[in-house]
Amino acid sequence: MKTTKYDLEERLIEFGLRTVDVAESLPKTTAGKHFGSQLVRSGTAPALNYGEAQAAESRPDFVPKMKLVLKELRETMVNLKFILKRNYFQEDRLLPLLKENDELIAIFIKSISTAKEKLSKADK
Repeated sequence: MKTTKYDLEERLIEFGLRTVDVAESLPKTTAGKHFGSQLVRSGTAPALNYGEAQAAESRPDFVPKMKLVLKELRETMVNLKFILKRNYFQEDRLLPLLKENDELIAIFIKSISTAKEKLSKADK
């Protein structure tokens, strides 16, 4: 029986591309450009930082890189909420992206926690 390995990097890339799509659909007003620019940066950064984390030289090096992924995901969440509250889109367009953002945050919280536990056990 073949098992399918879930590719978190691919999921982060898809998430980043979806945030780019939202950013490119924002109005070309001062606020729209600002939110769009912020969203492109914070929405694509998790995939890039996750790549850095995968290349970490040690668990102590891994944890801070994973925290950076989490930081960018949280920033993206707040930015999406700004966009939602500004009524740039119908709520149903952004809810799936907000849900994915929330799921990714949960994954990275758990992953960081697990890595810290292993690091703590290794120190004993």
